[in-house]
Amino acid sequence: MLSVRNHQIYQNSKPFFYFADTCWSAFTNIAKTDWNYYLDYREQQGFNVVQINLLKQWDASGNDLNIYPFAITKNDSGYTFDYSKINTAYFDRAEEMLANVQAHHMIPALVLLWANYVPDTWASHIARNNLFTFKDLSHYVAYVTKRFKKFDPIYFVSGDTDFNTEKTINYYREVLKTAKENDPDALYSFHIKGRFSDVPEEFLDQMDFFSYQSGHNIDGQATAYTIPLAERAKFDGPMINTEPCYDQISYSRQKYGRFSPHDVRTAAWSSVLAGANAGITYGAHGIWSWHHTGASFGIVAGEGFDVPFDWHDALRFRGANDLAFLKQIMTTTFPSGCNPTGKTLNDTVQIQSATNDTQTSYLIYLPTNTELDVTPLGLNQENSKITIWDPQTHLEKQGHWISSTRIGLSTCLEDVLIKINKREG
Repeated sequence: MLSVRNHQIYQNSKPFFYFADTCWSAFTNIAKTDWNYYLDYREQQGFNVVQINLLKQWDASGNDLNIYPFAITKNDSGYTFDYSKINTAYFDRAEEMLANVQAHHMIPALVLLWANYVPDTWASHIARNNLFTFKDLSHYVAYVTKRFKKFDPIYFVSGDTDFNTEKTINYYREVLKTAKENDPDALYSFHIKGRFSDVPEEFLDQMDFFSYQSGHNIDGQATAYTIPLAERAKFDGPMINTEPCYDQISYSRQKYGRFSPHDVRTAAWSSVLAGANAGITYGAHGIWSWHHTGASFGIVAGEGFDVPFDWHDALRFRGANDLAFLKQIMTTTFPSGCNPTGKTLNDTVQIQSATNDTQTSYLIYLPTNTELDVTPLGLNQENSKITIWDPQTHLEKQGHWISSTRIGLSTCLEDVLIKINKREG
C-alpha cells in the first residue's frame, strides 16, 4: 500500500522512489508473451512502476491485435467508440496483464482519461477518435477502478492534458470524484502536457503528488528544473517528472534530431535535484507506442515525432540503466529525501544541486564536465570530502581540489555527478 508524507511516497511505511517505465500502449498493442518478456527485463533493471493508458493511445503504433475498450466503428479518417458499451474482453485481458505487473513486484500507474477523449484540450482537435460522452464517464471510471483496485494502482486522472475551459475541468472533476468514491485508498495525480504547470487549484488540493513533463521539445528542456523550483511554493507534496524526454525520440514539432541518453540523464538529474525528487520516469521511443518495424505510427499534426525504433531494440537502450543508476544514488544518498539548495553554481542555472535536511550531504549534477566552484554552498577542501561518478559509465572517478573551494576537471567525457559529504566538526 502506498502513502504520502511530506515530499516522499512510502510503500508499507518505507520510502518508495517512484521509478517508472512508460508503456502507454500496453493494453492495445502488446501480445501476452511479449508482455512477460518486457516485465522480466524491466524488473531486472530495477523499475518498480509501469505507466499505462487504460484506453487506446491516440498516437500508438499500428498493430494486428484489434482489441479495443469499447464497441468501435472504424472509418477512413479514424474510429468511433460507443462509450456505453464496455468490451469486457479488453478489460479481462488488461486484468491479466496487471496481475503480471504485480507478480513482477511493480505497481501500475494507470491513466483514466487521456486528453484526446476530452473536449477543448489541445489533443481533442487532432485525435482520430470521438470525444467521450459525459453521461458515460462515471460508469466507465467506476468499472475500471472497482475492477483494478486489487492491484493497488496509482491513478493519473488525466493524460497529457491542459485545462482550457470549464468543460474540460468538469470532465476531469467527474473522473476524479468517481474514482475516489470507488478506490479511496489509491494515490492520484494528473499527467499534464509538456512544459505545462497550471493545474486548477481544486485539483492541486486533491492530488497526492504533482506530476509534470519536461517533454520532447528541444527548446523546452529547462522546464525539467524550472517547473519544480517554481511549483514548490504552490504544492508542498511529492513531485515527479513523469515524462522527461524519451530515449531516442525525435525533437517534437518535426524538428530534425533525436534525444540521446545524455539528454535523458540531464533531464532526469536536473529534475530530481531541483525538487522533483520523489522519483523519475524513463521512456524509450519504441516502447511507449509499442512499435514493430514497418508498422504505422502517429499522425503529422500535433507533436510530429519521427518513426520509433522496433520495441525489441528500444527495450535495450542504455538510458534505462543510466536512470537505474540515478535511483541507486538517490536512494542511498538521500534515504529520507532532499531539498534543492537554491544556489547558482558557476554562474549558470543549468547546474542543479540538492542537500539533505541536515545539510551534511550534497549531490551536484553538471550536464557538461567542467571545474566547479562550491563557494555558494559553503563547502571547501577543509570541511568536505568529495566523490565523483561518471553518469555515462556509472564508474567512480578520482576527484581532486585545485583550490580551497574549486573542484578540478574530472575524466568524465560528458556529464558529471559529484557527491560532497561535510566532515563533522
